[in-house]
Amino acid sequence: MRISHRTPEGKEAYPLEIPQFGLGVFLMTKEGECKNSVLKALDAGYTHIDTASVYNNEYEVGQAIKESGVDRDSVFITTKLRRGDATGYEDTIEHCKRSLELLDMDYIDLYLVHAPPVNPEHRAPVWKAMEYCLEQGLVKSIGVSNYGPAHLEAMKQYASYMPCVNQVEFNPWLQRPHLKQATEDAGARVMAYSPLARGHKVNDPELAMIAEKVGCTPAQLAIKFCYDEGCITIPKTSTPSRIIENLESLSFDISGVYEQIKSLECNYVSGWDPTSEP
Repeated sequence: MRISHRTPEGKEAYPLEIPQFGLGVFLMTKEGECKNSVLKALDAGYTHIDTASVYNNEYEVGQAIKESGVDRDSVFITTKLRRGDATGYEDTIEHCKRSLELLDMDYIDLYLVHAPPVNPEHRAPVWKAMEYCLEQGLVKSIGVSNYGPAHLEAMKQYASYMPCVNQVEFNPWLQRPHLKQATEDAGARVMAYSPLARGHKVNDPELAMIAEKVGCTPAQLAIKFCYDEGCITIPKTSTPSRIIENLESLSFDISGVYEQIKSLECNYVSGWDPTSEP
């Protein structure tokens, strides 16, 4: 999938190809858990790993890439600036460099602001620092996470490059048409985290009924829905069998039950959601 940054003149800048499917490593905090999961995923054919400073496992992601023997350029790495660290221009640059050190890499493929900085006055200088990291080649692309329509609109006043991605919770029960449209209107792609609503909805009887018609698991159905909605999709699991199962979800055709899946929408937010904050 192609991503790029829109300039105030409406042009595209820093275009890049991003694998539309990847492994999320949120909550993988036990020693070795993240590294082993990434190694399993790479062996299975994954080419995109999504981590973050706040996950405290960037080091293990870097270790896994090294130990796997895969070429660095063949793996797409997304990581994020911790919200609590998004406090100013110089701090943002330093934290980007710190993530590079932990990953033991020369560049980050996609660097995201994990959530809108709590202090609105910090948002412009933080983003200008993200743009500096992009222009200096520390990162190949920059984006945001958990930004709502109002946050994206405000960025137009200070951004030289709009974000290429907005990573938000997205799944059959939380389809966010207004936010998805606002993201696309800003020239960005939606990256879907928690495609299984943090596991809260994996036993949904309606989802199970639809999945049975397709011949896949409920989890595979939810993942494939996010993917077919055009979202970059990054389900999290450290279970080896599910790493394989999640990847296999891409092979299923869900077009015959698409409207049934769409009807599951109920604005169910399973976790943290700063998108509606001021």
